[in-house]
Order: sequence, then C-alpha cells, then structure tokens
Amino acid sequence: MLVPDPKAVRTLLTRYATLRIAQAERESPEIAREVRVVGDRLCAMTGAADLDEAIARADALLLASRRAGRADGGLSLAV
Repeated sequence: MLVPDPKAVRTLLTRYATLRIAQAERESPEIAREVRVVGDRLCAMTGAADLDEAIARADALLLASRRAGRADGGLSLAV
C-alpha cells in the first residue's frame, strides 16, 4: 500500500478542521458540500472506509512520521 505524504495529509486535516469550524459558526450548503468533498479526499488518501477511520489513520501516519524524525510530519491536527 502506498503511504501518503505526511505534509499533504496535514494540509487536508487542517482544511477539514477549518471547514468544520466555519460550519459550526454558520451553516451553509456550500460549506457542507466542501466538508463532504474534503472528507472524501481524506478517506481516499488514507484508504479508509469512513471519515472517523480516515482521521485515525491520518493521525497515526503523522505520529509515525514524527517518530521517524521527518521534519514534514511533526504536528497532528486531527479533530
């Protein structure tokens, strides 16, 4: 299985978290659609069947990357 780039995973998690905050502040069809799109991308990137699993896999990938000493995988942003 291919391992996604930790930097790309972190970027996607950041986008997802930002959208969820925006959605909590003001619900709109556009934000809801974008949350779904980003969630689907996160699932595809991690090979997960659902969003909860995708976030857990992304978090584990970033943790493993940090433990391996890679500079691009330091901070986990799973929400």
